[in-house]
Amino acid sequence: MRKLVLYTLLAATTAAALNGQPDPVMQSLKTDLVYLSSDYLGGRETGTGHEQTAADYLANRFREIGLKPAGENGTWYQAFDFNYNTNPHAQGGEPRTGHNVIGYLDNNAERTVIIGAHFDHLGMGKFSSLYTGEPAIHNGADDNASGVAAMIRIAAYLAQGKAKGNNYLFIGFSGEELGLIGSKYFTNHPTIDLAKANYMINMDMVGRLKEEKVLAINGAGTSPAWKPVLDKISVDGISAKTSDSGVGPSDHTSFYLKDIPVLHFFTGQHGEYHKPADDAALINFPGLLSVSNYIIAVIEQLDKAGKLEFTKTKDEEEEGGKRASRFKVTLGVMPDYVGQVEGMRVDAVTEGKPAAKAGMKSGDVIIKIGDTPVKDIYGYMEGLGKYNPGDKTKVVVKRGSEEMTFDVVFD
Repeated sequence: MRKLVLYTLLAATTAAALNGQPDPVMQSLKTDLVYLSSDYLGGRETGTGHEQTAADYLANRFREIGLKPAGENGTWYQAFDFNYNTNPHAQGGEPRTGHNVIGYLDNNAERTVIIGAHFDHLGMGKFSSLYTGEPAIHNGADDNASGVAAMIRIAAYLAQGKAKGNNYLFIGFSGEELGLIGSKYFTNHPTIDLAKANYMINMDMVGRLKEEKVLAINGAGTSPAWKPVLDKISVDGISAKTSDSGVGPSDHTSFYLKDIPVLHFFTGQHGEYHKPADDAALINFPGLLSVSNYIIAVIEQLDKAGKLEFTKTKDEEEEGGKRASRFKVTLGVMPDYVGQVEGMRVDAVTEGKPAAKAGMKSGDVIIKIGDTPVKDIYGYMEGLGKYNPGDKTKVVVKRGSEEMTFDVVFD
């Protein structure tokens, strides 16, 4: 009862905050995101009571929309067991159970589109936090209450009978922050026949669309159908910045590895990533609505396209982030994945790390690491891969119109 009361209060508060007559779609989008990223949810850490509260909320929203439960034994939920350990390299850990939340829209079609977003986050930040202060709730408004709110909005739209050429399976994944645990479990224990899956759409961090309105879309090489469709779409001035690889640090990877075409939508990194400051007040709600409308446009474009052909992507280990796991050093910067510049723009600099110690700042564009030219994120990764802890090198950046060189010592 407490959850339903809070939901009602949030809905009323959100409506009152809007100017004039509230738009019901925007009101719902805000209510979902504000609730999921509130302190009441305690950071939605997988395998905790807070995760279960978030899962119950999502199941209730699926029910309200008119979806049918598609988890285990006729429920909304798919449970998975794992060992929780704040040290990912250690053995053992605390036995826990996490939960995916799964709803189905049956259009009596031959194929099913899977639409997903992870709803877990970091709790009090014991694992994977970039925050160095006292323990605090990591609310994860952008990561990934934004993706879940967009998924709910898309589900509500499609449930009105739009785009009936496919069935739709909506999945709220848990365990993503711990290593894609929930999506891996689903793809190994699917509640539908994956042979009938047409494609998968993943939304992870879609709430901070910038003024330039550049939307990063990963996985565009996993089917020859993707790029022609993306080239046709024009929604609210959004421009797409695509990458081909189907492998990356989010749940679409689990489906790509089962030979299912995927797209991952992402509005970019920011300084609040994996910190308590990732709160609802910083979300670009009109931008989030535009992103959800863009994804709807993709779905509608493909409604009569039949089964999409799957393509393995080139250099997936290099482009998809596996290479990053082999890095021995870090600069301590957050890349701007949607920057429209030659080089690698820095979104944020982490205090105490090599870049900060050298004097680099947010907004700098890295154009060279040692002898390696940097024209994009992949050049940046190539440059980092050449160094070990204790090594020294020079990093060249553009700061405005000025070119600057910094002496960096990797730790």
